[in-house]
Amino acid sequence: MAIRLSCTVNNYHWGKTGLSSKAAQFAATNPEVTIDENRPYAELWMGTHSSGPSKIFGTDTPLSAVIDENASVALGESVSKQYDGKLPFLFKVLSIEKALSIQAHPDKQLAQKLHHERPDVYKDANHKPEMSIALTDFIALSGFRPLEQISEFLTTYPEFSALVPSSSSAFKQAALAGSDAERRMALKGLFAELMNAREDDVRVQLDALVQRVSCENKEAALVHRLSKEYPGDVGCFCVFMLNVLELKPGQAFYMGPNDPHAYIYGDCVECMATSDNVVRAGLTPKLRDVPVLVDMLTYDYGSPEHKLLQPQVEGKHKIYDPPIDEFTVKCTTVAKDEKAVLDPIDGPQILLAAEGHGILIAGEDTLPLSPGFVYFICPGTRCTITTQDPSLVTFTAQCQ
Repeated sequence: MAIRLSCTVNNYHWGKTGLSSKAAQFAATNPEVTIDENRPYAELWMGTHSSGPSKIFGTDTPLSAVIDENASVALGESVSKQYDGKLPFLFKVLSIEKALSIQAHPDKQLAQKLHHERPDVYKDANHKPEMSIALTDFIALSGFRPLEQISEFLTTYPEFSALVPSSSSAFKQAALAGSDAERRMALKGLFAELMNAREDDVRVQLDALVQRVSCENKEAALVHRLSKEYPGDVGCFCVFMLNVLELKPGQAFYMGPNDPHAYIYGDCVECMATSDNVVRAGLTPKLRDVPVLVDMLTYDYGSPEHKLLQPQVEGKHKIYDPPIDEFTVKCTTVAKDEKAVLDPIDGPQILLAAEGHGILIAGEDTLPLSPGFVYFICPGTRCTITTQDPSLVTFTAQCQ
């Protein structure tokens, strides 16, 4: 059985405006939603999280109520037992015009501690590993760069080194000849000094940097972009510490617990454990919890390529399988007069139609597919996707 959902779309300030936003385009398939071309549309939430719960299409019944009524049927017995009768993942579409914050998500132990101590800020006790798959050209920061690159930037950009006078020398020495433990300690010291730099000093050095350098490379161009979006913000200097990922549609990356990242621009499909815990420290008007962020990070470092998640190809499916239990995402592409089969699994699935029009046969149900249509698929349901369009693309989040 498959159940069509109506999904919450939000208007965070960083979203794309009107129907330039994929989130807005998909939300507009619900006749009850009217898109305002003057408002930003940032995220479409597909799941049961209380901040943006999905409902059964055409009703006021939340998906969570259907699951609560008989979790072992809606989720499958094993998933229901493992996750206390709750849907373990949250599926989203993000449309980003203005950069999101420099942030990380806590592991389970830290999430429980933060929720216990500050439930008004950290509203649940779950971790939030997440994965993003680009729908359009997409730019993000993710993970610390190779230390040799950071060391080179400290020389190339004196405005950067001026903000970290106490730690830069030791960092350069560790980057050149230190052990892994020494390198991580030096990286933490450098990042901590940068994120705790005085606001006046950051503003002076950022203004000087923007005036001195043109957009001659992607780092300088990105600093110019971020400084326009967040004038005087220390997060602009994180370009010199974090990898810049430039993704094409279909490319993906995974962000584990305690892994620093920031989305800069583009549209993506995102899947995560069901949580909204975020620790921020830059590029945001929201609360910045610098001490927690500095202490929580693992300080892994490496090339941008090691952040990418390569899908497994199985027929018409690309399977994005991060190293966690809560979710996997399957991208299915079907050409005209072809069909693709989603084999039944023991757990829940949420399917999003992203491109093209067609038919979803779910068990005994025959259902329409158009961009923005979202279905909750119950365990044990065999699905077939067909189209008369040149191409139809779906994304399916699942847990089993």
